Amino acid sequence: MPSGPDSTRTATHTDRDAVTDALFAELARAVTPAAHDAVVERICVLYLDLCATLAARYSGRGVEQDDLVQVARLALVGAVSRYRPGAGPSFAAYAVPSITGELKRHFRDRAWLVRPPRRLQELRADATAERERLEQYLGRPVTDAELAQSLSSTASEVREAVATGRYFHADPLEQRVRDDDNQPMERGIACDDVDLDGADDRVTIGSAVRHLSTADRDLLHRRFVDDLSQREIGEALGVSQMQVSRSLRRVLQTLRERIA
Repeated sequence: MPSGPDSTRTATHTDRDAVTDALFAELARAVTPAAHDAVVERICVLYLDLCATLAARYSGRGVEQDDLVQVARLALVGAVSRYRPGAGPSFAAYAVPSITGELKRHFRDRAWLVRPPRRLQELRADATAERERLEQYLGRPVTDAELAQSLSSTASEVREAVATGRYFHADPLEQRVRDDDNQPMERGIACDDVDLDGADDRVTIGSAVRHLSTADRDLLHRRFVDDLSQREIGEALGVSQMQVSRSLRRVLQTLRERIA
């Protein structure tokens, strides 16, 4: 007679499989919605520990554990509704891949704060599993190059995929840049943008200037871009300083009227 923890675990699983088969037989005989739902609930209660175990495999990856357990339990309910007795070795064998698939889809579709390309999502999952396998086999941490070789990829691609783990959550702006720094991160990110502050004025003035003649635009450029004095402009154009002054007043008045 077998004894020990393994035999006890096997006996427990066998007992649960037998109870599950009996409940599915009862489910097939249910004639009212209330009776049907009651049997489904009893089956689900039997496998709540399985949901917790499968959800725990994905803990620490940026999603709340309670959310993962909820996803697993909903997947369990779906597995009960789809399972047909006799289609496989046991209900547990059918439920595990169904629940695992839903957990993976939850990460793929809902858990990303910034969603990376599908190829990086898949490579990250493969890299996580392969790293655990290699480290158990080698008895030491593996390098990116070793991991990439095992995955038939490149070290840079592996690093890029692994880095997507940060996309599940954002760092709060209230946190400190350094432990010894009293300045929050938001102070280092936010700053006054002088160019942005004047954007509206530049657009408005630029639109008005486009209606000026080439000579008037040249006059404004010499005075306000090249920063020439009225005397220097007059010498360059062969006119008096007074003529330059009158021309500037006229052009500026034209701009004021267009902007107003």
